[in-house]
Amino acid sequence: MEVSSVLGNGFQPLLYFHPTRPVYNSDSIAVATLATPPPARPRRVSTPISSNGTVKQSQARSKSTNGSKNISENLSATQKAREAAIHDVQHSNSSELESTLLRSGEVMRAQDLNVVLRHFGKLNRWNDACQLFDWMRQHGKTNIASYSSYLKFVSSNSHSVKAMEIYSSITDESIRSNVSVCNSTLYCLIKSGKFDSSLKLFNQMKQAGLVPDIVTYSTLLLGCAKLRGGYFKAMELVREIKSRGLHMDIVLYGTLISVCASNNQCEEAEKYFDEMKSEGHSPNVFHYSSLLNAYAVDGNHEKADELIQEMRSVGLTLNKVILTTLLKVYAKSGLFEKSRGLLDELQSLGYAEDEMPYCLLMDGLAKSGKLMEAKLVFDEMRQKNVKNDGYSYSIMISALCRGGLIEEAKQLACEFETKYDKYDVVILNTMLCAYCRSGEMENVMKMMKKMDESAISPDWNTFKILIKYFCKEQLYLLAYHTMEDMYRKGHQPQEDLAVSLMNLLGRSGAYSEAFSVYNMLKYSKRTINKALHEKILHTLLAGGLLKDAYVVFKDNSEVISKAAIKKFATSFMRNGNINLVNDVIKSIHNSYYKIDQVVFIELYCFQYWM
Repeated sequence: MEVSSVLGNGFQPLLYFHPTRPVYNSDSIAVATLATPPPARPRRVSTPISSNGTVKQSQARSKSTNGSKNISENLSATQKAREAAIHDVQHSNSSELESTLLRSGEVMRAQDLNVVLRHFGKLNRWNDACQLFDWMRQHGKTNIASYSSYLKFVSSNSHSVKAMEIYSSITDESIRSNVSVCNSTLYCLIKSGKFDSSLKLFNQMKQAGLVPDIVTYSTLLLGCAKLRGGYFKAMELVREIKSRGLHMDIVLYGTLISVCASNNQCEEAEKYFDEMKSEGHSPNVFHYSSLLNAYAVDGNHEKADELIQEMRSVGLTLNKVILTTLLKVYAKSGLFEKSRGLLDELQSLGYAEDEMPYCLLMDGLAKSGKLMEAKLVFDEMRQKNVKNDGYSYSIMISALCRGGLIEEAKQLACEFETKYDKYDVVILNTMLCAYCRSGEMENVMKMMKKMDESAISPDWNTFKILIKYFCKEQLYLLAYHTMEDMYRKGHQPQEDLAVSLMNLLGRSGAYSEAFSVYNMLKYSKRTINKALHEKILHTLLAGGLLKDAYVVFKDNSEVISKAAIKKFATSFMRNGNINLVNDVIKSIHNSYYKIDQVVFIELYCFQYWM
């Protein structure tokens, strides 16, 4: 009985609390255990044994109690040391962080360092967070939460390149495919506008073992709202959600309604709004504002008013976002008196401190041909010193250009340059357009330089403005190089603009450049006009690019007219490459065009003299 008493009360607690306990403690108990004889049969003379057993049992219990007390004290000391280390690192200055980690980092575990990492993130101590995370990786003190927390911090600063570097450096497959780590990485890419890259990475993550959750899909849908044509990609993601048996939550429904609204899918937005309510979710202000924004697209003020009534009936307060979106609906519907009334209400509530409500009314007025009324709102906004981010200038400059008041538009663009130093691609495009329309080449070049200096990437509209301007100035090769740059950056050229440039290049003798523009259209994702193939064929024949003409004819012979085929055949027989003659004749024969006598004689003479 004494042996079982020692094992039960002494040895097991030591193993439970400290698997790596120092050897001498366990050895002392082991020796005591082995020295105790096995239980003997009961004897008549039992007093000495009983006395001896009582002493041993008392000693064992004493050792057990002392051992537990030591363990508790050691645990308390370790915990205090870790807490002191956390405090030490958290309150260290940037210049002292490295030395502090050398002093205190050894006793800290991954979860302790994660606390400090999140602390630095909340305080926006970007450099310190980077330095700490690098130290954690170098010393092998990271876990899933470390990567997830750090990537969230990186995403708040929109450092997509840094996020990809971190994610790519993960060698542990369990961390690499962890849903929290993957979600943080994808969110960083989407926040930085890298939606295509995020989708590509998402597919790679799934192949590597990621099991997406509803947050993953909600994150990706957020990117769809900012993407042209994002609705169709969003529907693919919704089908994938349903195929995985995931249930859409209230956050995902809100994002989905927003995607539909931003892609002019009003009926679909209504469908998901009603579906969300039917599943027992109570819509909040975000859901109502998203659906209201869908009504603003086509100016459906009647449904907008019904939605506002519903909000009031369920006790929701009409906040700044709702009232501003309702103003947008009224302005889009041409209800300018109601729009003006809402603007006055926003002013009285203190919700018109920035330019957005004014911009919505100005834009509606300007696009309805009420340019003078728009100017009055613009002047009112300037008199009240409303916070200006440049969009009001952008709206007015565009309106003045549309109205043919180019000089006024140029003056307003110059005023913005003088008073403000805030630029984005929308504002720069507007100013670029004003200078292009007024023929101010110097200012056009100045805007392009400003775009480079501000690290602002040109969008599809930027390239369109420049190409049209260079064509107008008869700088066709410059227009071609601009379209080439546009194509390289992933923007699809507009067919009308590309065909116009192709014709202008052909007329100016730039035949190979014209053929290059044709190929940009041909290999774009859209279907091009069949007549374009014959147009480029004539251009190539005029330039003597017969080999390229043969390629165009061979691929599109069924849409080439007989007159164009005859011209092609004659040109090739006179000046073409003899090694391609048989191929040309075969292509002409496959087009069911009968070679007439004149062409046949030329072909005979061509082969005879060769």
